[in-house]
Amino acid sequence: MRAIRQDTFGGPEVLRVIDVDRPEPGPAEVLIRVHAAGVNPTDSWHRALGGLRGAITPLGWDVSGVVEAVGLGVTLFAPGDEVFGMPRHPHPAATYAEYVTAPARHLAHKPTNLSHLEAGGLPLVALTAWQALVDTADVRPGQRVLVHAAAGGVGQAAVQIAKARGAHVVGTARADNHEFVRGLGADEVIDYTTTAFEEVARDIDVVVDTIGGEYGPRSLRTLRPGGIVVSLASPAEAALADIARPLGLRAQFMIVEADRTGMLAIADLAREGALRVHVDTVVPLESASKAHEIADTQRTRGKIVLEVAQNL
Repeated sequence: MRAIRQDTFGGPEVLRVIDVDRPEPGPAEVLIRVHAAGVNPTDSWHRALGGLRGAITPLGWDVSGVVEAVGLGVTLFAPGDEVFGMPRHPHPAATYAEYVTAPARHLAHKPTNLSHLEAGGLPLVALTAWQALVDTADVRPGQRVLVHAAAGGVGQAAVQIAKARGAHVVGTARADNHEFVRGLGADEVIDYTTTAFEEVARDIDVVVDTIGGEYGPRSLRTLRPGGIVVSLASPAEAALADIARPLGLRAQFMIVEADRTGMLAIADLAREGALRVHVDTVVPLESASKAHEIADTQRTRGKIVLEVAQNL
């Protein structure tokens, strides 16, 4: 089968197509014929620096496809089922390939109202937003949520999930993305290029910070007592908790984890039309390096998706 691999760290040019043996599903696993695989910032981080391990590993976590075979003991799926998910994260999953194995309980049935391209771009960003807003921050109706980079992958999912939870949502985005972010459900949008968000966003209960750096301390200034900043950018953001605590505030760095309960909730929201993914760019599997060139600009609106199988 075709798969994307790299022999060294570096820019997008290190990615290449090779032929490898098709994997076989082990106990409690399924084999998926991949139709689409999302491209995420964490993929670029692993390509360039090896992620948290500092090691070269096969790229890709988002997957949407069709079950080809099931391993011993699998009861949730059968061959022919359409599935999507974010298997194994934060461990390697290798979804940049024509076939991939995944633990059955890291997947959910693909909503029929989503194409494989849409479903392939949804799991990692939606699970990240779900775990930040629901599992970590426990967002409740009537609370005020600030989402940074609201037009990005995690940002667009966070806006929609927060609205589905009954929150008042404030997003930061460039002016040319304001209409898009409002279309996702944001109640207010701040142009971060012209306005210091901490001077206009007030009485915020939850901040979803996908940017890091100075955004963490600045976000603390927007919170009401007891509010929380959930940081997603890098492990360095964990230090923000020491700044927040004396102020009567909270800060938590979070790494998204494979999570069937979250995937089922995301699938339900998608079926209801409360959660959708905007696919910004589609490129074929063999052009993964081009997809990473686009991703590295950090100027996409929504998701980049690799098209692995045709007729999606």
